[in-house]
Amino acid sequence: MIINSSQNIQSSSLDTSSAKRVNGTPRSSNTDSENNKQAEKVLKQQDQAMLTELRARDREVRAHEAAHVSAGGSLVRSGPSYTLQKGPDGRSYAIGGEVQLDVSAVDGDPEATLVKAGIIRSAALAPADPSAQDRRVASNANQLASRARVDIAVMRREEAQTSEKQDGSESESTEARSTTAPSDIATPKTRNNLQSNDVPVAAISAFMATAQSEVVPVRFSQFA
Repeated sequence: MIINSSQNIQSSSLDTSSAKRVNGTPRSSNTDSENNKQAEKVLKQQDQAMLTELRARDREVRAHEAAHVSAGGSLVRSGPSYTLQKGPDGRSYAIGGEVQLDVSAVDGDPEATLVKAGIIRSAALAPADPSAQDRRVASNANQLASRARVDIAVMRREEAQTSEKQDGSESESTEARSTTAPSDIATPKTRNNLQSNDVPVAAISAFMATAQSEVVPVRFSQFA
């Protein structure tokens, strides 16, 4: 993630007119020495002001980038890297910085993408004074999160439809098994028992009719 915070701090143009000689005006050695001292004093003041500004800028930039790195965690791919400027004291000071983050979606996993988008946004807005580029990265993270939410909704709807189809199939199978009750089916054994029970009734009726006409010894089998 590029942080557009680099601003070259240029030293002010030095007004050394007081150190110049006026043509045609003779100056004594004492006057020249005094003017030189005055010019050096002005230069030192300007250098000191520039150093103060550079040092403040350096602290600001480094704190800015450190905030990105801390919030970005494992998403940080490189950085922080700094744009440096040499000061009047010969030292280099950071006047701009850059941290690169992985801002891609997680392939095939919208829920992980949603979590990642939140980290990206937090990392982009982590500094106390987010730059314009930081805010653009945060806006892109919001869009990434929105797409992930849509994908999650679609995925859950498809899962629900699949679950409903499976439940419907199981319900139909259970109903088909329950429509044929065992009590409604006459097995061969049951039919035989019914027929067997009918035989004694007919035989006894015939016997009683015969017995009334003549007395004849009769042996019959009694069916249980």
